[in-house]
Amino acid sequence: MTEPKRPVPPSKPELERGLSTASALGLNVIDMVGVGPFVTLPLIVTAMGGPQAMLGWLVGALLSLCDGLVWSELGTAYPEAGGSYAFLKHLYGERGAGRGLSFLYAWQLLFSAPLSIASGCIGFSQYLSFFFPNASHPFFATHFLGVPIVFSQQTLIAMSACVVALIVLYRSIIVIDKIARWLGLIVGATLLFVIVAGLTHFNPKLAFDFPAGAFHLNGGFFIGLGAGMLISAYDYWGYYNVCFLGGEVRDPQRTIPRAVLGAIAIVGTLYLLMNISVLGVLPWREMTSDNADSHARMFTMAVFMEKLYGHQAAAVIVILISLAALASVFALLLGYSRIPFAAARDGNFPAWFGAIHPRHRIPHHALLALGAVTLACCVFRLQEVITTLVVIRILFQFLLQGIAVLLPKHRRERKQRGFRMPLYPLPVLLALGGFVFILVSRPHFLTEMRTAGIILLLGAIVFAVQHLSTGTKPNAL
Repeated sequence: MTEPKRPVPPSKPELERGLSTASALGLNVIDMVGVGPFVTLPLIVTAMGGPQAMLGWLVGALLSLCDGLVWSELGTAYPEAGGSYAFLKHLYGERGAGRGLSFLYAWQLLFSAPLSIASGCIGFSQYLSFFFPNASHPFFATHFLGVPIVFSQQTLIAMSACVVALIVLYRSIIVIDKIARWLGLIVGATLLFVIVAGLTHFNPKLAFDFPAGAFHLNGGFFIGLGAGMLISAYDYWGYYNVCFLGGEVRDPQRTIPRAVLGAIAIVGTLYLLMNISVLGVLPWREMTSDNADSHARMFTMAVFMEKLYGHQAAAVIVILISLAALASVFALLLGYSRIPFAAARDGNFPAWFGAIHPRHRIPHHALLALGAVTLACCVFRLQEVITTLVVIRILFQFLLQGIAVLLPKHRRERKQRGFRMPLYPLPVLLALGGFVFILVSRPHFLTEMRTAGIILLLGAIVFAVQHLSTGTKPNAL
């Protein structure tokens, strides 16, 4: 008598490849734009001391293009969830340094990703406070380790942006694909609205009113360029978002390079045109003078639109920019939630992060955890968030990836599969040089390096304890 067949247990749900090229491009664009260029335009003009700030946008675009070629090559070679986590693991050796470096990348992400997402939330709340002038008045304010912490109505608005994004993202990638296309159109239309408004009222004497010695290649010029590149790098980042979703992209060999390089070309062009169009209407000397109040600097685009079309037009642009900021929160949460998920599925992070929703087939635990930490980060100020974020991201991600692309292992493998960048290794060397320049030109470089070193040390301790507790040798560090 034969034994009855045992029922086969249902297979675990896996991620679904449902993200199209158009939606991947849209996600990259909305991740790149957000509220950044609308808020930071006066900052980059101030940093560079005039309309030569256009050079900062151009150099930032060149740096992004060079680094985008790195991401395109790695994204097609390793089209997996987690992006940089998978890249570092494969490039530095899955049984060697790669395991430790990929862990440290996922570890620092617990700090840097919520800061990145919170910057979008804070930007959303600051711009929406155009309608609530007293929203920035704090209920409570203090300092923690020298960092200002503020709790106000703006804080509550920022937190609400995070909650809304979480609710929208708690659905399948097929639905998210459709939402991403509409959000991409809204963000693109907002930039075009500003550009067309400015160019139809353009005054070249204002736009090209360069101060004396604007292009003298002295120490002050390079300090200003470094500060400007720091801001433009923040505004351009996001062109790689599709790589974090590598396990959910249709036809990654075609989709990833088109989404990365296409987003850089589109956004870089729009940023430069926007910068020129605004400076052709608003005198840069008024925008950056000591007499210009913080409200006017914050709402530069509203002041710009009000000057051209009146108060109602200013209100419309504020709403559109707020939607762009909310769209960036959506894109950031979507992409970054896949990194702790990938680390957990790899056994290099707590298994809880690796859970997939049985119906929506999304990493819902990782998504909710990242959202919760982002809520806590909304109490910081935007400037501190941006500075800390850029330094940590350059050290733990861009430099490690760029160096790995030059190693013999990748030099061999790049000839066999995936997208291959032109003029290799020149774009890699230019990207590495640009990121190092941004770091060393920072006035508080050593202090910021110390912060990054503390995060690295804590991560190394956690990695060693984790592997000792499981009985494995932590040979990756």
